[in-house]
Amino acid sequence: MTNANLRRVAVLGGVRTPFCRSHTAYAELSNLDMLTTALAGLAERFSLEGMHIDEVVGGAVVTHAKDWNLAREAVIGSPLAATTPGITMMQACGTSLQGALGIAAKIASGQIDCGIAMGSDTTSDAPIVVQKKLAKRLIEASRAKSWGKRLAAFKGMSPAELAPVPPDTREPRTGLGMGEHCELMAKEWGISRADQDLLAYESHRKAAAAYDDGFMDDLVVPCAGVFRDNNIREDISLEKMAELKPVFDKQNGTITAANSTPLTDGAATVLLASEEWADSKGIPVQAYLSLGRTSAVDYVEGEGLLMAPTVAVSDLLQQAGLALQDFDYYEVHEAFAAQVLATLKAWESEEYCRVRLGRDTPLGPIDRSKLNIEGSSIAIGHPFAATGARILAVLAKLLHNRGGKRGLISVCTAGGMGVAAILEGVGTSNAADAGLNESAEQ
Repeated sequence: MTNANLRRVAVLGGVRTPFCRSHTAYAELSNLDMLTTALAGLAERFSLEGMHIDEVVGGAVVTHAKDWNLAREAVIGSPLAATTPGITMMQACGTSLQGALGIAAKIASGQIDCGIAMGSDTTSDAPIVVQKKLAKRLIEASRAKSWGKRLAAFKGMSPAELAPVPPDTREPRTGLGMGEHCELMAKEWGISRADQDLLAYESHRKAAAAYDDGFMDDLVVPCAGVFRDNNIREDISLEKMAELKPVFDKQNGTITAANSTPLTDGAATVLLASEEWADSKGIPVQAYLSLGRTSAVDYVEGEGLLMAPTVAVSDLLQQAGLALQDFDYYEVHEAFAAQVLATLKAWESEEYCRVRLGRDTPLGPIDRSKLNIEGSSIAIGHPFAATGARILAVLAKLLHNRGGKRGLISVCTAGGMGVAAILEGVGTSNAADAGLNESAEQ
């Protein structure tokens, strides 16, 4: 399909719940509760009550078996028209950004006119699974025709079978958690504890300022009596951060609770559409979602688990004909401060860019004053599937409010994957760049 056949994809804005540390304000809420609240907030902000939306795509990472139809159930519980399809998907921390890219492709090709990408996660309401032997007994008992046969299904059962199986976020192929993998990355790239703490400190200060100056006002809707993310520390101190012990490598580690994202509950949504649809509804365009890319690395064979965005961004820039420095804003998801710093260091490395990315020269450094300028996941929190939609909405608003030309998104995910995307400002994307036009025609 040539560029002449493609429509521009408008990002109209997003709405989310406040993000809260697990087992605090949302301890009694489910993914469906939070996702429905976020959808209702989006519907109110953009006057979508009773309106048919062509597709709503999203999901959660930590789910119960009953949540298999999560997106559709959230739609039915929201003010949107019941004719709106809800499609549930999951790509770990990249879920809602990947959902947005799928919607964008359909809008660009003319298959649909509008869509909502969304995500929710709660580790407060994590599913507790029974042992496999007990599960088999329960199934056998449920199929039995008499009480005697039902009781027989539990013959010989040991007390150990009653022990629940807690949720496990370790990588199945390595048996290591994400934090343990990130410690390996921090050592490989020589990321210091002081630099990690400073990045985390800045994340909190920027996020607090974003609330104080009103940037968050139309992005966040109340949920369960909460009006603001409860992980942000306005009074954060580098001195106090330095006192914390490492979490994942207690002897030689540098990653602490302060320079990592906390387990978080929350939900986020973002509205995308064709320009014609937005104009017909009287909704102003904030930015355009022009390109996206997904990548994966072989972390089982030694690549850094969270380094896949370095590849996604490199491929994306090559496709667009852009340099890493051609952006006004950079939104790099902060799973860990060490992961962000390793990503930036990799882009500056001549060897890494040549050997791993296949480039003749390094991508180079970015202007750090343009990085996560309204704070990011370390301060705000990270409900896994919700983070992509949160970041997309923040970047679109930044481009709209400050008149920027272009913004870059980079999100790492579990499973050694990464998702990246480019947003363009309204005033500079009528014809896009020559590189974008060229890549679309190929």
